Amino acid sequence: MRIAGVDLPSNKKIDVALSYIYGIGRPLAKEILTALNLSPNLRVRELNDEQSIRLRQYIEQNYTIESDLKRMESMNIKRLIEIGSYRGRRHRALLPVRGQRTRSNARTRRGTKKTVAGKKLAVKK
Repeated sequence: MRIAGVDLPSNKKIDVALSYIYGIGRPLAKEILTALNLSPNLRVRELNDEQSIRLRQYIEQNYTIESDLKRMESMNIKRLIEIGSYRGRRHRALLPVRGQRTRSNARTRRGTKKTVAGKKLAVKK
């Protein structure tokens, strides 16, 4: 089954398989299934054509997913950078945006530690 350009694994339960789509997590998948009166215990391969069409149409009409969502997120970040907000400056400098400390952590955002060659240490007296 294919929704929004993503092939859903046929052997997984439908609530887990929907989370393969960018923008749909497990809670939203359960919400979608209750709205369509589908059992979360169904496997993707067990869905009939009518159920899969209803599922695809419901997701595409009611939610922003995949490339549209990625585009919206990148446009929001570009807007923050262009207006020069604090968050935009943090994005531009590749530093943590949401108030995390940077003195000892933030390796994921800042990159690996680089040692400086030939740096002389202070002599203890």
